[in-house]
Amino acid sequence: MKSPFKKCIGIDPGKGGGIAVITDETIEIHNCPKTVDSMAHLIGMCLTDVAAYRTKVFIEKVWAFPTDGKSSLFSFGCNYGQWQGILASHELKPTYVVPKKWQAHFEIEKGLKKVVRKRILKQIAIDKFPKTKGITLKTADAVLIAMYGLEEVLSYR
Repeated sequence: MKSPFKKCIGIDPGKGGGIAVITDETIEIHNCPKTVDSMAHLIGMCLTDVAAYRTKVFIEKVWAFPTDGKSSLFSFGCNYGQWQGILASHELKPTYVVPKKWQAHFEIEKGLKKVVRKRILKQIAIDKFPKTKGITLKTADAVLIAMYGLEEVLSYR
């Protein structure tokens, strides 16, 4: 089944996250830009050859934990909100997906330590796109969020 979308974007919204843009022919991978202007520019570049209605965005739905520091909570919340605003300004309506859901799609074992889980996720992303450069611990989640969207939500296998 062919996807009705020309592009599928996966966003891991943390400052240490990434963004992946998948088409039928290519995959582009980027670290999360450091400024809101760079974030907006990147999304704008993703849409240069495709209308917003032909683009589907999947963004990880995240929240803060009580153990997170106040300044990191504020920074994280700002970054998440900036992504939401940028997407809305480009008339992109994201699908929010919680980590538990997209990771279960890739059969990630529950209860793993974060460092172990991140290495496994990186390897899965590399296995799915073995010729692609730029898959790192920072960007692997974004790649797999986009793949989750294509495979599970859009039933594109």
